[in-house]
Amino acid sequence: MRRSMRQSRTYVKAYVFYVIMPPVMTRKEKPYDRELFFRALADSTRLRIINLLGDQEVCVCFFVEILKTNQPKVSRHLAYLRRAGIVAARREGIWMHYRIATPNDENAAKVLMDVREWLANDPAMQQDRKRLDNICCAPELPIQLQGSPKPLPVTFGS
Repeated sequence: MRRSMRQSRTYVKAYVFYVIMPPVMTRKEKPYDRELFFRALADSTRLRIINLLGDQEVCVCFFVEILKTNQPKVSRHLAYLRRAGIVAARREGIWMHYRIATPNDENAAKVLMDVREWLANDPAMQQDRKRLDNICCAPELPIQLQGSPKPLPVTFGS
């Protein structure tokens, strides 16, 4: 009996895969949100915060004391101002320090500068500033503010 040996042949089909790569995704510069900017300026508590910031960095606990409101409400308003590009924040341990930020849009920056000048001349806003100055310059901070950092002047360019 003869075994027939069959030679087996293997055929390999060549496939060419084309990988279509999307163009490199670059982050588009979002247009400045004017609505958000003006909504941020349309609230009296946020205006008071802008006035209190002046040209210094202020910790949230001072806003709570001056505005006579709770910390979550103050933080919510500060977050809104951050989204609008009006305020910037810096963390130092457990403390959050806020300062005025110059908006990227030059027209918004002009409006913010005019609003700050207007607030500086408002009698109610001047009272808030006096309260902040009195608390900061007091020989001893109120009990609820003891241990918190005092407001510092902002050095521009940082």
